[in-house]
Amino acid sequence: MAKELTRGIFITFEGPEGCGKSTHSRRLFQELVSDGYEAVLTAEPGGTALGQRIREILLEKGDVHFTGRAELFLFEADRAQHVAEVIVPSLEERRLVICDRFNTATFAYQGYGLGMDIGQVEAVDAVATEGISPDLTILLDVDVGTGLQRAGLERPLDRMELRSREFHEKVRRGYIALAKNAPGKIHVLASSGDMDTVYGLVKEKVYGFIERYTGAG
Repeated sequence: MAKELTRGIFITFEGPEGCGKSTHSRRLFQELVSDGYEAVLTAEPGGTALGQRIREILLEKGDVHFTGRAELFLFEADRAQHVAEVIVPSLEERRLVICDRFNTATFAYQGYGLGMDIGQVEAVDAVATEGISPDLTILLDVDVGTGLQRAGLERPLDRMELRSREFHEKVRRGYIALAKNAPGKIHVLASSGDMDTVYGLVKEKVYGFIERYTGAG
């Protein structure tokens, strides 16, 4: 029997490269569905047909070069379509939306990583999201060396992962700074340990949050 929510819930997974967010978000989604929740699993960039085209431009290693500002606009174009086509309709149907990266990634990667003005990044993002914001963000933290090593074991590194160590260190510091500024919304979990142990912490945090919005609550 499906478990009904009093409203849609938007949960995002964030973190440096190789933090395990994709693995844990997929596992969580599968368990939520098994437990009777109406859930949607999606990701950025690439959560729509348009987003898949944008993802190819952003992440594939090729001869297409772009400025940091152009990169920001590409990510936000992907997000605008994603919000309109997937996220808002799912939330309106009172579903759980589990998203592998959202705008916290943009603030960390383009803001802190590329050194762009955070205020400008937030202004552009506000246009794309139209006020949609995650209810809960799980930030899986891992040191840069471990994370990049993990990423390289899974598949060839993409354009973003191949950026300098300095860039990735800035991204990680950016994530931590963002979490400190939103302690009630962004929850940091160390992800360098055993995968099952980390997932147990993820599940505890997410299920505890969801219980606030069940019909019984």
